[in-house]
Formats: sequence, structure tokens, C-alpha cells
Amino acid sequence: MSGSWKKYVLWFAQEHVDFRQAEIGSLLRIWNIQMNTPANHNPERPFWVVELQNDEAARKLASRSMSLRCIFELWAHSNQGLTNFHAELRQHIETYQKQLACYFDADKSFKITVETYNKHFSQKDKVAKIETMQYLPVAGPVNLRQPDVHYWYIEFWGMDPMNVPDQPYDVLFGRWVADGKRDMINEISLKSRKFIGNTSMDPQLSLLMANQGLVRSGDLVFDPFAGSGSLLVAAAKFGAYVMGADIDYMIVHGKSKPTRVNQKVRADDESILANLQQYGCGGLFVDVLIADFSRSIWSEKIVFDSIITDPPYGIREATERIEFKTARRATAMTEDAVHYPSTSPYQLCQMYKDLLQFSARHLKLGGRLVCWFPMLRKDLDSDVLPRHKCLQLVANSEQPLSGYSSRRLLTYEKISDSQTDLDAFEMPDTVVENFRERYFTQLADDNGTRKERRLALRETGRKEARKRGKQQQPDGKWRFPKGEATSDV
Repeated sequence: MSGSWKKYVLWFAQEHVDFRQAEIGSLLRIWNIQMNTPANHNPERPFWVVELQNDEAARKLASRSMSLRCIFELWAHSNQGLTNFHAELRQHIETYQKQLACYFDADKSFKITVETYNKHFSQKDKVAKIETMQYLPVAGPVNLRQPDVHYWYIEFWGMDPMNVPDQPYDVLFGRWVADGKRDMINEISLKSRKFIGNTSMDPQLSLLMANQGLVRSGDLVFDPFAGSGSLLVAAAKFGAYVMGADIDYMIVHGKSKPTRVNQKVRADDESILANLQQYGCGGLFVDVLIADFSRSIWSEKIVFDSIITDPPYGIREATERIEFKTARRATAMTEDAVHYPSTSPYQLCQMYKDLLQFSARHLKLGGRLVCWFPMLRKDLDSDVLPRHKCLQLVANSEQPLSGYSSRRLLTYEKISDSQTDLDAFEMPDTVVENFRERYFTQLADDNGTRKERRLALRETGRKEARKRGKQQQPDGKWRFPKGEATSDV
């Protein structure tokens, strides 16, 4: 351990694994915290052993994290078996006896949590593990609800559920310091939210996006494809003022078709503002405008701290822009008639070009753009990610959607204000241009392949049934003839 730094264990929830590194890196930036990781650091493991300066740094890191379950100060860590682990823990207690004495006082209640990864322990097994640590000099009473000191014991049994070892690969023990902020995921759950749409963003992902966008209290955050405002809710929960825009009049005004089961008509008070008011963030709502993103309505002087958005891909929501017509037919409408502009497809490549150029113009220096980008998984090795000279790609995380498609969460940081580079956009590969067509072609091919696999499996089952002496009955089921055994020996 270097200097006064202490070792901590970051214990993660096992979901959205590919997003951990980007979120933790962003939180370190937000709080201006330094963290050291060992040379053999593996971000896919459910725990990271790291060095932080003190407990306060650990609490700050956990206070906004959606990936972390908790952080605890590491007292013992062994990858050489249980005997070595107990020796290390005894040695740590003996070496730091004076510093640890306050945790073992008779007036300090305690609790020990036992957790495993990739192996199930019964309650009896967990109690047995606790009893192996009777050498802990705890003098206070046990309190399972609100202990003064909370200890964590973890056994890591590898990542492969089909290859569980005889002994755990890693055993860790330490003193709990802080829980992550995962309770906020349930707090803004879509199940209880006032207003949702067909593509409302999952709360955990929206909060992860706000963290990667470095959203801070008092910032101005913009979503150019706001929809039902899920990303605005996440940004406002961290204290930012929020603005949005969307081309869909019906969704902005809360008059679109309801998406909840059995809901026939939307309530009169359903709106994006109602969502923010529901979570106590109504005062942070600036406005949501009806606007076509392909035709900017924004002053060159407006500057945003962050832009976080989920552009439509043309799968569940159409990619639309206002169609431009040079002339109007004389019989089309009268001067006082209500005008409903026609729309045309908004090509994906053009949409991301507009998005990156808009971000280069309207983000503050050091501000971030966080956006989703759709891909077919067979294109993962292709050079298809959009680029801009004023924006540096600082994070790229994948969320698989199916066996053949996924989306990448791209995080860009503005590194230049150069006027000559404002239009310096690059989309290296053309496979993105016809993403929607290729997506549905792949879907049809995949469905056909699955049908063929099911038929092949059925035929294999029939052959196995015949080998075992079964016969197909008039009802189509395979059974043993009467008078014969009905089970294998």
C-alpha cells in the first residue's frame, strides 16, 4: 500500500458489466478522486481491489454509482485458500490492533454478511463460515438490522458456472464503508412513473448515462430526442436543469397512444413536467420544444454542459424529419387552415452527423455528449463509429439486445473550440446507412434458422424415442407400448 492510501473492495451488481469502467471513471472525474488499480486488474470480475485515500473518497464514489452494491475497507484477501486467508486476517488484526480497537468496543453492535459468487451457500453454510472467524475480538452485541459495524465476507468461485472449482479462487473480508446508490433505480421505476412512452429508457441506464455525462448540480442538460423525458428525469435527479426537444407533437404533449397494458386513454395530467414534479424536480424543468433536429432552431450562443440522448433507430420508433418542399400546391390548403407538415425518413448517418456537429457547436469545452448507437453484432469489428475532430471518444460500452443486434453507449468529450473543425465529421463505414433494412433482413434469417433448428431437434427426439422402444400414438405423443417399462434403467 502506497503512503497513507488504503485498500478497498468495490463489490458490483452483476448487470451491465461493460458499463462499470466508464461509470467509475466518470465518478472519479466528478468528485476529483484518485484511485489506483493493480496491474492484474480485471474489470469483468464482480469485485475490484483498489486503493483510495480514505473512507470519505469511498463514500463519495459510492454516493452516485448505479453499478456498485457497496464498498468495504479490505482487511484480508487471499487467493491461496482458506487457511492462508485466516492467517492474513489474524495478522491484519494483530498489526493494526490500535487503529481497529474502536470497531471492537463492547458498545459497538456488529453484523457479518456472507456472500458468494458462482456458488450457492445455504443459511447453515453461511453461519458455519462466520463461526470459523471466532478469533475476531468483537465484544459488542449482534444487530442484524442496524449494526454500528458491518463486516463483509466474500468467496469468489470463478466466472464459469459450468466449471466451479473445489476451493474458492479469492476470499475477502473487510469493514463496510458505503452502499451504492442503486435505491435510486427503484425510486424512478417506470412501473410507478406518471408518464411513459413506447421507448422510455430503463432507469438504471438513464442514470448511468447521466453519470457518464458528468452531470452536476446546476448544470444545463439537453436531450434533442427527448421522447417521454426519461433522460431528463435522470439528469434532474442529480440537480441539473433540463431542456429537451422532439419532433413528435403527441408525445411532447402527453397525448400519444398509452403504452401501459389495459390503459385505453392517457390521463389529462400526463406529461414530462409531471414526471419531474413526481420526483421533486419540477423546479429544474426548463422546457421541452417541438422541433426537427435536422433543422436547428438554436442560437449559436446557447451552451450546454451535457447532451445525453437516445436517437431513434427506425426499429421501435421512426426516424423522421420535416420534408422540405420548394412549392406549395394552390389547392392544398387555405391561408387560415391548420398545417400538418409531412415528414420523410431521417437517415441514420445524417442524424449522427447532425448530432456530433451540434455537440461540437453547443457543448462547453470539457462537456460531454452521451448517446446510443445501434449495431449488428457482426459489425462489431467494423470501423463504423461516428467521429468528430472537436470530440474525443472516451467510453464505448455494449448492451446486447439479441443474438444479432446490440447498441453501444458512446461518450464523447469536447476537446476543441476550433471554428475550422466544427464540421469535421466522419462516419468511416456505410453499413450504418441501411441499418434498419439490414436489421430486419437479419431478423428474418435468424427466425428461419431457429425454425430449422427446432425441426432438427424434433427429428433427433423422434429417433431417440424409437431407439428406446417408444411408439408414436394417434395423439402425436411418443409412449412405450402397453405392458412395457415406462422408464429407463
